[in-house]
Amino acid sequence: MKCIYCGNTDSKVLDSRSSDDETSIRRRRECLSCGKRFTTYETVENLPLLVIKSDNSRQSFDVEKLKRGIIRACEKRPVSMAQIDTMVSEIEKVLYNSLDQEVYSSKIGELVMEHLKKIDEVSYIRFASVYRKFADLTHFIEFIKEYDTKK
Repeated sequence: MKCIYCGNTDSKVLDSRSSDDETSIRRRRECLSCGKRFTTYETVENLPLLVIKSDNSRQSFDVEKLKRGIIRACEKRPVSMAQIDTMVSEIEKVLYNSLDQEVYSSKIGELVMEHLKKIDEVSYIRFASVYRKFADLTHFIEFIKEYDTKK
């Protein structure tokens, strides 16, 4: 770390602790050249994640939009907010851990369906019916039959 007083790049860490909001680490350092002390903060770098929509337009990933869609699918169902929050966190973790800066909306939809399938069948089918944009009732019935045979 470069000393803010003399510019030397050699320093030693005297103390490390989490910041008050626990989103960064505060480090007290001492320059090995001039002996002066200074503070640095270490934070996690959040890279922006773009979602490629079905029309090939791009928009920033919005975790709240994801959560709203899941809540809508789970309306009047025995799915708790804790389960929804966990699902959203897991999906968000998968997306950011992929290290891709762009993700197709279809990938997000499949991840949501995967999680909903484990939690609540009705919510899963509700989400699928909107996400898959069934053209007519026969496509929807085929989807239900396919789901029923895989079960």
